Amino acid sequence: MRGQMKIFANKGNVDTAQSKAFRLNPVAAGCALLLTAMAANAYAADQEAPVAVDATTAEDKKKEAAAPIQTVVVSGIRRGIEAAISVKKNADSIVEAISAEDIGKLPDQSIAESISRLPGVSSQRVRGGGAQAVSIRGMSPDFSTALLNGREQVSTGDSRGVEFDQYPAELLGGVMIYKTPDGALVGQGLSGTIDLQTVRPLDFGKRAIAGNYRREKNGVGAGSGPDGEGSGDRFSISYIDQFADRKFGIALGFARLDGTSGSTSRFESWGSGETQYNGATVKVPYNGFNAWTDQSEGTRDGVMAVLQFRPSRDFNTTLDLFYSKYDRLSQSRGFQAPLNDSWNDPASTVDRPGQLINAVIANGSATSGTFNNVRPVLRNDAQKSVNETKSIGWATDFKINSDWRGRTDVSHNTASRDAIDTETYAGTTGAMGNIGFTAGSQVFTSSLNYADRAVTKLTDVQGWGGADVQAGYIKFPKVEDKISALRFSVKRDLPEGMFFSNVDLGLNISDRSKRREFTEALLSIKGGGRFASVAMPGSSTGGTAGTGLLIPTFDPTANLGLYDQKQKLHPDIYNKDWVVNEKVTTAFAKMNIDSTLLGKPLRGAVGLQLVNTEQDSTAYSVNSARPVATVNVGTSYTDVLPSANFILDVADQQSVRLSVSKIMARPTMNDMRASNSFGIDTTKNIYSGGGGNPKLDPFRAKGLDLSYERYWGIKAYASVAAFYKKIDTYIVTTSRAFDFTPYLTAGTPVLASKIGEFNAPINGKGGNMKGLEATVSLPLNVVTRYLDGFGVVVNAAVTSSDLNVPDTSDGGSGNMPLPGLSKQVGSLTMYYEKHGFSARVAQRYRSDFVGEITQFAGDRQATYIKAEKVMDLSLGYEFQNGPLKDLSFSLSVNNLRNAHFIRYRKTKDNVIQDDKYGKQILLGVNYKM
Repeated sequence: MRGQMKIFANKGNVDTAQSKAFRLNPVAAGCALLLTAMAANAYAADQEAPVAVDATTAEDKKKEAAAPIQTVVVSGIRRGIEAAISVKKNADSIVEAISAEDIGKLPDQSIAESISRLPGVSSQRVRGGGAQAVSIRGMSPDFSTALLNGREQVSTGDSRGVEFDQYPAELLGGVMIYKTPDGALVGQGLSGTIDLQTVRPLDFGKRAIAGNYRREKNGVGAGSGPDGEGSGDRFSISYIDQFADRKFGIALGFARLDGTSGSTSRFESWGSGETQYNGATVKVPYNGFNAWTDQSEGTRDGVMAVLQFRPSRDFNTTLDLFYSKYDRLSQSRGFQAPLNDSWNDPASTVDRPGQLINAVIANGSATSGTFNNVRPVLRNDAQKSVNETKSIGWATDFKINSDWRGRTDVSHNTASRDAIDTETYAGTTGAMGNIGFTAGSQVFTSSLNYADRAVTKLTDVQGWGGADVQAGYIKFPKVEDKISALRFSVKRDLPEGMFFSNVDLGLNISDRSKRREFTEALLSIKGGGRFASVAMPGSSTGGTAGTGLLIPTFDPTANLGLYDQKQKLHPDIYNKDWVVNEKVTTAFAKMNIDSTLLGKPLRGAVGLQLVNTEQDSTAYSVNSARPVATVNVGTSYTDVLPSANFILDVADQQSVRLSVSKIMARPTMNDMRASNSFGIDTTKNIYSGGGGNPKLDPFRAKGLDLSYERYWGIKAYASVAAFYKKIDTYIVTTSRAFDFTPYLTAGTPVLASKIGEFNAPINGKGGNMKGLEATVSLPLNVVTRYLDGFGVVVNAAVTSSDLNVPDTSDGGSGNMPLPGLSKQVGSLTMYYEKHGFSARVAQRYRSDFVGEITQFAGDRQATYIKAEKVMDLSLGYEFQNGPLKDLSFSLSVNNLRNAHFIRYRKTKDNVIQDDKYGKQILLGVNYKM
């Protein structure tokens, strides 16, 4: 039998690509919105009978929302879209929503990709091509928070932003994105709040079982050929049942992902430059380059369990359990070539300055040529990590008396990451080679065969360790994050006829602790000296990012026995070790509105949160004149956060929403660290230092939102929204004058002044953010019956900000735009679903933005990322009757147009990384009963 499930919400999924035939830009998006809105107007006129006026009162809607969500038979794309429309329509806040199209089946392969199709929401892809970090309304991931069933989640990363690929999409029933605050929602973000939700078994009409299997091919068309493609398997099963006359329910889910990515290419230019050639200064396209080929593999197991007991309408208790473990291994082979390195000492025994020879010069620029004296570093690196997330929550709703109801919720969530990052270096032991180039090409030639193990050896190639031998490097990063929370609230209805219909009062106490540890060591050839070398193990070779340069390859993690390790102690490494603790007490009150204004129904809610935060950090203080010491520093602050959401039903199926709020976001964990170091800047001859700031106040802002929404039942809707945020204070990292008197000792050298410079985060000035969003969701049978089964979902958003922050990107100076801000984002989905057949093509777009990467030292770093369009395609067929009823097959192609991931330095023509991820093809089979 077909399973039945609660519909939570599913926004039509939308992807993006580089296809000229499917380009999404603001003009095209505006035209699409206009056309679909016109068609939507035709929807009402084409009905055989007029749409009945919605006479449901706000109180009726609240009672309906409070009741268990009714069960409906789920049937694919259309059901998910209609459920999303229903949730958005009835919410008190301005929200977006996603729902499972079926049990264990969200619209996309990952939660982050589904979320990034919603209005004003975008994502950043990571190595391998999948979406992981999410930005809401132009703000970086640290400004939003993630909840699981309403409970704050911790992170396996270095800060607050949750890695959404840690949560298998198959285990979730839906996602709610709050764009405006809710007075009773604890743990809200400044840009928005993402609430991941699992199913509730007693909301199902009967037993439901579903399973699916997908075989995937990765990296198709990335340029690495068939041998560079990866493959994998995905499997999930869900079981939902009810017992004891529907008083007890259980939901169980298991999802496994096991696969290898395709070989992806990363070409990182060192930028262009100038050099001497035949006595003249000429421009050259490359000062040097890094060419990488990456391949990763991973196994993720996720388990979900929900136990629900509801013996009567007066008592309901639910236990939520969630576990996810993600084992990852990423291996990289690289060719690092210093070409125009005129800074080198001509007498150096390690490397000498490269000289331009055999060049073709046109208009003062070398269009082709060769650099001699090149001693590249050949890399075989590996990053291995184990990431775990555990969550348990127990909520109980009960009746206190005839007027009051109560709710308790206790939860605990932990996340951890244990990693090993290994770098190995190989090169020639004496000879230097020539590297030839052509402007505009990433293909190079070489006078030496670097793939020959007789030519290249494992050794200290460039002397990067200074006085120490460095034939490689190894890091052991570790993160532990945990939060415990206790919540108690009471709620009662108010007498009819009042402006407010009910009141909700509560208290939430949470205790969070995050620890980050880093151990690092230099690798040297075992038993050898400065210039010791050893043959590279194995016999395989591989290319590097399509440059035409081959190198020997091997598994570095399996060959650490070739090296001795010497722990490296440095202030920058001590700065990576810290503990941050937060105790947050939130008292809240929320009152729902049931009234009229100018004779029109008025609903919504007003709320107030009183949030007290106690924070402290323990870390190392490093002073060059004394031993390393441990310090503990902290502060506390209290915020009063009012919010008001008003919904005025101006006409049948038409609403105007207004939201006014005061919002906050706590600083990033890394900024809050107590780590600091002190020394002398020999260039300026002043005392200098740097570190974190545990006394930071949060980001604070005021928000104003206005939207108009037009619905046609739950079949179609159109909305236009405007938002404005007045950011009162923004945290920036900058140098400032600092009195070092308390830190000077008898052994500290005496300088002209005790006032120096200290580089650390501070609460700086704020600014303004504003934006417009527009969305249309429309089944095309309202245009003509010949398009029955077809539909479109389109949204577009434009966002701007006058807030600039210090440029902390690689080689950056001056200011840069707000991290996470794309001025334009949009998505377009076109689908067909009828007679068991389904097809969907989806595209998502975001303009240039400042994102974040993990740089070579293991710290987070801002970076400029080019605009991208990513397109996905999915096809499916489900048997509607007969012995194969409820069996379905699917074919999905992600990144259909092979959109690149491109980073640049300040200007778009200065590309420093160009990743080619290729397509992902999945063939699946699903069965439900």
